Amino acid sequence: MSEGGASGGVRGILRLEGLALFAAAIFFYVQAAASWKLFALLFLVPDLSFAFYLFGPRIGAAAYNTMHSTIGPVSLALFALVARPDMPLLIPIALIWFAHVGFDRALGYGLKYASGFSDTHLGAIDKKRQQLA
Repeated sequence: MSEGGASGGVRGILRLEGLALFAAAIFFYVQAAASWKLFALLFLVPDLSFAFYLFGPRIGAAAYNTMHSTIGPVSLALFALVARPDMPLLIPIALIWFAHVGFDRALGYGLKYASGFSDTHLGAIDKKRQQLA
């Protein structure tokens, strides 16, 4: 891996942070009384960004990171609250997006480096698989 990834206790804290984000998003989704069908339909949508790896690791990492950072759902939620309160569906979509990001981080799937899909800010994915074996 050409760039560093978190290891040891720091990686554990970042994964717990992901779990906390997932739990908070679910809690607020329940409070919003939004449709669980919508949740099931949209939960894996950010993973469609994997398709951009067909254009190479740099483009793939950029697309993946765009859909798997918290910048997108924060921006969507702020837009919904400030500019478009007349579009109540945007908040549940932002919460689903937050839930997806948190879930992935809790599982150890971090933001990607352009050096390859397995190189993440939470450490190399292949090394984690080897540790589990």
